[in-house]
Amino acid sequence: MLSVSCLQPSCFGYPLSIFFIIINEFCERFSYYGMRAVLVLYFKYFLQWDDNLSTAIYHTFVALCYLTPILGALIADSWLGKFKTIVSLSIVYTIGQAVMSVSSINDLTDHNRDVALYMDFFPTKCCFFFSFFCFPLCSSALSMTGLILIALGTGGIKPCVSAFGGDQFEDDQEKQRTRFFSIFYLSINAGSLLSTIITPILRAQECGIHTKQRCYPLAFGVPAALMAVSLVVFIIGSGMYKKVKPQGNIMIQVSKCIGVINLPRSEICHNMRKASEKRLIAQTKAVLKVLFLYIPLPMFWALFDQQGSRWTLQATTMDGNFGSIQIQPDQMQTVNPILIIIMVPVVDAVVYPLIKKCKINFTPLRKITVGMFLASLAFVAAALVQVQIDKTLPVFPAAGQTQIKVINIGTDGATVQFESPLQSVNVLSMESTGYMTFDTSRLQSVNIISGNKTATEVITLPGGSRHTLAVKNAASIAAKWVSLFINNLPDTINITMGDTAFETLMSFSASNYNLFPGGRKDNIMAIINSIPCSVTSKTLGFGSAYTIVINGCTGNTLDVTYSEDISPNTVHMAWQIPQYFILTCAEVVFSVTGLEFSYSQAPSNMKAVLQAGWLLTVAVGNIIVLIVAGASKLSEQWAEYVLFAALLLAVCIIFAVMAYFYTYTDPNEIEAQFDEEEKKQVKKDEDVYEKQTEAVSQM
Repeated sequence: MLSVSCLQPSCFGYPLSIFFIIINEFCERFSYYGMRAVLVLYFKYFLQWDDNLSTAIYHTFVALCYLTPILGALIADSWLGKFKTIVSLSIVYTIGQAVMSVSSINDLTDHNRDVALYMDFFPTKCCFFFSFFCFPLCSSALSMTGLILIALGTGGIKPCVSAFGGDQFEDDQEKQRTRFFSIFYLSINAGSLLSTIITPILRAQECGIHTKQRCYPLAFGVPAALMAVSLVVFIIGSGMYKKVKPQGNIMIQVSKCIGVINLPRSEICHNMRKASEKRLIAQTKAVLKVLFLYIPLPMFWALFDQQGSRWTLQATTMDGNFGSIQIQPDQMQTVNPILIIIMVPVVDAVVYPLIKKCKINFTPLRKITVGMFLASLAFVAAALVQVQIDKTLPVFPAAGQTQIKVINIGTDGATVQFESPLQSVNVLSMESTGYMTFDTSRLQSVNIISGNKTATEVITLPGGSRHTLAVKNAASIAAKWVSLFINNLPDTINITMGDTAFETLMSFSASNYNLFPGGRKDNIMAIINSIPCSVTSKTLGFGSAYTIVINGCTGNTLDVTYSEDISPNTVHMAWQIPQYFILTCAEVVFSVTGLEFSYSQAPSNMKAVLQAGWLLTVAVGNIIVLIVAGASKLSEQWAEYVLFAALLLAVCIIFAVMAYFYTYTDPNEIEAQFDEEEKKQVKKDEDVYEKQTEAVSQM
């Protein structure tokens, strides 16, 4: 039944209440995606977890976010109703975001950093145990609490908000309801786009009272504030909402009815119970019909969600130089929400009307089928791009091989001889060789000859790796395995590149490699005998690796020499745009339609449940990625793309057959028929009861 305080105010033919719902969804999605954008970096750099643990917790959190919608839907449809469920779980959500922000305040945990040093003596599992039960030692427990609250909140309200928005329309506003779902989806992507741009910028700032660190409190705090705004806006619109009361648990109602002692009344309740059972059976059949159609849908999400994994990794092997703008690999994900914002109104206002004018019956299930086909096509495009990338990638050593390059930082030429097998190279002063491949098990030692001096270096290197050997002829021959910076000076120096400080380098020593954003220049500063000396680095190409030799300082200008270890990527990231465009087209016709279809085909007391079923397909899709990628054992990435494309195409054909035999229903008409039958039965039973009462009174 509907509870409406007054006639709903409207704006442009739409209920005014939906604008509060759309703003609420925009803020909530900003909060969720903004927090998630920096979550893995928070695990790795703030909590200092390793990559495997960070990845596992991250995916566990995402999976939980798409499993909890079932709980939220059941609460909404059977107990609190959609409005109270959204308000209650939004409060939980906001608390969770606030907890995450507090847990990342480094000044609260600075005193724990010294303790953390001692935890290096304990196994990782022991540290993980401490993180949950000893918050004074680290903030892991508080972070996990926050994530659980966020997962419960975002998942719990997810199926309710879109269904609650659909409830605001009258039966004769089908066109407006359809357009609402497009606008609703647009608000999701607008929030996602802005948050994935803004929160990484906030994280990159430095903040702290006692010590400076990346500003995770701000990166989490802004999403927390947006979630609070989302809750306030939603509550403000309370008086305008059309609220569908929860139907309650039918079995409890039947049990209460059976408990009636009066025989005639009990008979009436028996008839009412039979009518309720018939209604429940009809509603369940309607839901099961739709859920049966959902079985193939997770395969779509298995491909779609690889934007954040496989496609991002693909972008790391590409060139992100767009002239004055340097695009980082993870920023390519913003292409999807940008295209969504453009394409949703275009498809809704132009494409669909044109299809209708061509007298093509483009039903919701046909739209979903087309979306699956387009997603498959997008992965074919990704495979073609990958083939071109593979042609440009360096050849790395196999497990039983080692690659070595030699760089001569001395003033004289040098001859380097590798033993077993014998291989000799001549290297001029300040020059370097390319990488040479050796059988690791046979590589024993290297002889270095420069001028009249000779030295021998014993080699014990792991297989499947690359190494750089620096040689120098000074008072005697010296050789050293190096990484990023080499101090070619007689003095000890301290080096900073951009915001990254390296360890102190003794004379003829080397630093470890470090990661820097590709496509940009950074200031290299060296403190030599307390005198700062600096130079602007060359442009660091995307995917490239360099060894930089510090040779001296002239007039506060640092003298450096570059040796290119890995050449920059040559395939441009712009070649990913076609695959993003095709996948976005697939998303528009698949996901927006799916939200609308789930609402329109669901009985009034099961709309949120069906929305939760739709969201559950996302969680299953992510599990499919792990299963297929793990079982395929494909060594070539392009082959894996083709495999996923083929699997989705096969599933698309199966879904098309299933959709062909599906019969669309109008739940309102079915429920109206049951209402009429119940009224007739009640009238009949009441007449019988009156006659029985009259007969008893005459006795």
